[in-house]
Amino acid sequence: MKPQARLRRRECADSGQWPETLSPLLQRLYAARGATSIDQAQPRLANLLAPDDLGGLDAAVALLSTAMAEDRHIVVVGDFDCDGATACAVGVRGLRMLGARRVSHAVPNRIVHGYGLSPALVEELALLQPELLVTVDHGIACHAGIAAAKARGWKVLVTDHHLPGEQLPPADAIVDPNLQGDAFPSKVLAGVGVMFYVLLALRRHLRAHGAFADQGPDLSTLLDLVAVGTVADLVPLDANNRALVGAGLRRLRAGQGSVGLRALIEVAQRDPSRLTASDIGYAVAPRLNAAGRLEDMSLGIECLLTDDLARAREIAATLNEINNERRAVQQQMTDEAEQALARVSVLEQGARSAVCLFDAQWHPGVVGLVASKMKERLHRPTIAFAPAEPGSDSLRGSARSIPGFHIRDALADVAARHPTLIERFGGHAMAAGLSLRAEAYPAFVQAFEQCAQAALTPELLQADVLSDGELGVSDFNRASAEVLRDGGPWGQGFAEPLFDGEFDVVSWRVISERHLKLVLGISGLRLNAIEFGGWLGSAPPDRLRIAYRLEPDDYRGGDAVQLVVVHSEPV
Repeated sequence: MKPQARLRRRECADSGQWPETLSPLLQRLYAARGATSIDQAQPRLANLLAPDDLGGLDAAVALLSTAMAEDRHIVVVGDFDCDGATACAVGVRGLRMLGARRVSHAVPNRIVHGYGLSPALVEELALLQPELLVTVDHGIACHAGIAAAKARGWKVLVTDHHLPGEQLPPADAIVDPNLQGDAFPSKVLAGVGVMFYVLLALRRHLRAHGAFADQGPDLSTLLDLVAVGTVADLVPLDANNRALVGAGLRRLRAGQGSVGLRALIEVAQRDPSRLTASDIGYAVAPRLNAAGRLEDMSLGIECLLTDDLARAREIAATLNEINNERRAVQQQMTDEAEQALARVSVLEQGARSAVCLFDAQWHPGVVGLVASKMKERLHRPTIAFAPAEPGSDSLRGSARSIPGFHIRDALADVAARHPTLIERFGGHAMAAGLSLRAEAYPAFVQAFEQCAQAALTPELLQADVLSDGELGVSDFNRASAEVLRDGGPWGQGFAEPLFDGEFDVVSWRVISERHLKLVLGISGLRLNAIEFGGWLGSAPPDRLRIAYRLEPDDYRGGDAVQLVVVHSEPV
């Protein structure tokens, strides 16, 4: 049973101080999101936070500069998601730009090595004879792997953004804005953002020591990769992250991005000159992520590191095929999850504060997507589990949460109360991962649901759709739609504009068996609209109250616009 979402309007806010040239519509939207000036709403690189307060940078720079001066072998160890892949590419490209001559990379295979820098991966890395490992987008929870690397005499630099546990790993240096006491003002950098900041600090150090004839290499050329990783990891787009993402988007729109990202945009059939953060999240990132979910992320990282357009297109085509396979696997697993929920009574579903799902046939690389789908459907914290590998007695779970329930802290609470249940865990407020033994699953489900029940109030379990109010009839045009599209980047913590209103249903038809195409009427206007998965199995009523996004209809071209309906209810 999908909870009935409640359509609410955002609270009005002080309008702030805006330039006269800024659209009144954007002024209203920015103010509703807490911005009071153009520097907050549309931050540029000049507004970027300085690295100075980011803890661990001095030690990190010392490790890297010494390794470079002594021509040591630096291995950047990536991760098998989009943030980890882009962070790896930024690390490798950036270090080479700054003068490192011996830089290579490695990435764990989800099935073979498990998450992050594990002892199994360290054993394999010995063949490369590294002298300094740089972890990106992981490491803060990799105690055993880092200890194994240190036992071999290697130096280890951890760059991460995940929340630390009670004890830190035995690395030589750690850069993570979420370490206790770290003074960096923004705690929501993605892993790729942390690595970018390490490079900024390293360049400043090298510049001060006369390493460059001028100011040194232009690290802003890496911001296309930073933008993709930041958007894909769903970290909140605070002003600092919006400055990073906005700059990266401008590079991609100008055709200045890496050839790998340009090839991925091309195979996703997106117009690079109109690329948005939403395009990254729904078209570019899934194709890159698919490699790490079903295959090996090394292919995705190769796409980001190559400078050969023909090779990039070849890899992008392969990634597109893998993504199509991933979508089929995800749909099958989601259907199976739906069927499992259908066997639970509506009353029991409504009484649950959290949901855990497991199937012995599921793929561990796709459980995160299933958890996300089920979380959206039920508005409950959801964890989906699969065997760590075929026939394994160890399970890997991926968790997704709702506002007001910190999923990583919830797992920490369960681990503290039941020390033998969870083998390892880590993550953020809204997403986390964990491993446990198969025989511990029933006890974990009970403990997790008890934790959620104690923490979640009926108000938090109520799904809300937040609207920016009504649009005037004069705003239903291409110019307004383009102002909204280009007023971003929109995303987590800086929500894409959503409006509501009452419309007559002039006509409708079902397309692709799942979606509803409509013609809606308001004040004499006729507007095309689409609702994905809307009113299936029954005809929509003659009049609807909807929440919608106004978008340019590039398929029809010209001055056409389209309403994308995200919520509908009868009037």
